[in-house]
Amino acid sequence: MASIGIVYYSMYGHTTEMARTLKQGIEKDGGEAHLRLVPELLPQQLIEDQGVATVDQLDDVEEASVDELPGFDGIIFGSPTRFGNRAAQLSNFLDQTGPLWQAGELHGKTAGFFTGAATMHGGHESTILTMSTYAMHLGMVIVPAGYALGETMGATRTGGSPYGPTHWSPQGGTKDGLSDDESQIALSYAQWFHQVTEKLAA
Repeated sequence: MASIGIVYYSMYGHTTEMARTLKQGIEKDGGEAHLRLVPELLPQQLIEDQGVATVDQLDDVEEASVDELPGFDGIIFGSPTRFGNRAAQLSNFLDQTGPLWQAGELHGKTAGFFTGAATMHGGHESTILTMSTYAMHLGMVIVPAGYALGETMGATRTGGSPYGPTHWSPQGGTKDGLSDDESQIALSYAQWFHQVTEKLAA
């Protein structure tokens, strides 16, 4: 059984929903999944004004710890899109892993990525690419989604790509939660990620 960390940042709860779906897929495949939320950096007033996900929505998610990362066999990183880039909260967390890089403690572990944006072309792929450079520097083995996870991968009109699971969350309430395609892609990817991780960990 591989132990997989799902380390992510979520502002409005969409990324958390994706993280929970990935956890479900890993566990369905017999793996062990651990949700870890990186610390918030926004001022409290801005959090209240913008309707950031409340603690009640995240009460079962532990705060991410840099020291815990080497204990995972693989890590799936997640972040909403910020101008085509990963969120500052995730970057701040990753910037603290310098000692792990120096010691090579994440070298050879698997890495995967997921994201979401409010527009179809708002940076889904570029955000995953900005997260993937971190894994390259640490010598992690990147596990992409590719196109072999089922018919959904080539037909989705919402989220999901060969780079990894994604979520389209348009503003204005025209779409609530993950679409069926997005959920299926996330579940399939999680199982694939676990299978690869388990083989490498063995």
